[in-house]
Formats: sequence, structure tokens, C-alpha cells
Amino acid sequence: MPKNFTNRISTIESEALELLDRTRSENDLEKWRIEILGRRGQITRILRGISELDPDSRQAAGAEANLLKIRLQAAFEKSKARINSDQTVTSTHTDDAIDVTLPGRKVRSGSLHPTTQIVREISNAFSTMGFQVLDGPEVELDAYNFQKLNIPAHHPARDMWNSLWIDRASESGEYPLLLRTHTSP
Repeated sequence: MPKNFTNRISTIESEALELLDRTRSENDLEKWRIEILGRRGQITRILRGISELDPDSRQAAGAEANLLKIRLQAAFEKSKARINSDQTVTSTHTDDAIDVTLPGRKVRSGSLHPTTQIVREISNAFSTMGFQVLDGPEVELDAYNFQKLNIPAHHPARDMWNSLWIDRASESGEYPLLLRTHTSP
């Protein structure tokens, strides 16, 4: 194997490894791979140049060039793993960092339904005018719901309301029960 070929291989190896040690990003690493190991890279040029050597020294030169290629590929994979782990550690520390000194989030309490809020506002308005707001029964006697309001049993005004009657009669049995149809008892 010619001496200049051996010198060329050792020069390429030292320069390639030195350049590989200086790579800090995936883009730089890919540029290195293309320049050294790529289809038009330095290793490919050396392997193609073996055909110009003497037939006696071709085998040794080819073996040496292939060993160089294997060493550089291993160094490339090692650098790739190093860069990926550096980027993973960096992104883990910057993106997912939790500051435990920050105050916690306050628990939001619920709120009243808008209808309940309006009813309370209206009740307050009437209370300030002197009215009283009282809750009455939901189930009423027919007497209190209609008759004592001057609406007898066959009066046409009773047709204005949808009266929901309860099957059970009052305790005295005289007046049937119904759900209150008016807003005031």
C-alpha cells in the first residue's frame, strides 16, 4: 500500500474526528455526514481511488479504507446520541420545568343560576318599596285558588288557566286540590 494513501487516510480520519467533536446541532451533524460519509464524500472518493492503485496494494488499501469508514460511522452514531441526549436534557429543563415556589391556583367557587339572581334582584327591589316576599304552598285548595277570588266553579275565567288537579280531596272532602295557578297565594 502506498505511503501517500496511508497518510491521506490518517489525515482524513483526524480531520473528520476533529470536525465531528465540534458539531453541536443535528444540522451540523448532517452536514458532516454528507461531507465525510455521503455519496460524494471523502470516504467514497477514497474507495473509488483504490482502483487506481497497484493490484498488489488494492486489497490492503480497501481493507484500511473500509475500517476507516466503520470507525467514522461509529463516531457519527456516538455523536448523534450525544447531541440527542443534550437536546433532550435541555428541552426537559426549559419546557417542563415546574416552579414549586409559585402560589397554587385558587379553586373557583360556583355561582347562582341567572334566574335565581334575577328573582333575588326583583325581590330586593320590591322589599325596598315596602312589599313582603313570602313563599306559599305549591298545592292549593280549589277554594283558595278560585272561589275566594270570586271565580266560582262554572265561571268562564277558569278556562284561562291550565289547572292541574290532584286526585286526592282535601281533609274535609269538600274542596279538591290542585297545583296553584296564580303567582300569589
